[in-house]
Amino acid sequence: MPEIVAVIAAGWSTLLLFGGGLLLLRSPDTLHRVLALDVLVAIVIMLLTTLSYLRDVSYYIDAALALALLALTSTLVAARYVTRGGPF
Repeated sequence: MPEIVAVIAAGWSTLLLFGGGLLLLRSPDTLHRVLALDVLVAIVIMLLTTLSYLRDVSYYIDAALALALLALTSTLVAARYVTRGGPF
């Protein structure tokens, strides 16, 4: 039973990934692109942890943690860029 739920979660996250990609391509300004990219990274992290459970390997979790740290840093840098209106 848990495997069925994990497969459904992987399918939904894949669909959400495509929807987020469309949102990223159609966003009107830089702030919306940053937010869409942050949502996409969260979906990829969820997909990596689901794949880690399904395949019973731990290195997907390591990749998800590294991606989460990079996403936090990049979101902070992008937010600073947007609020200041240009490069540092």
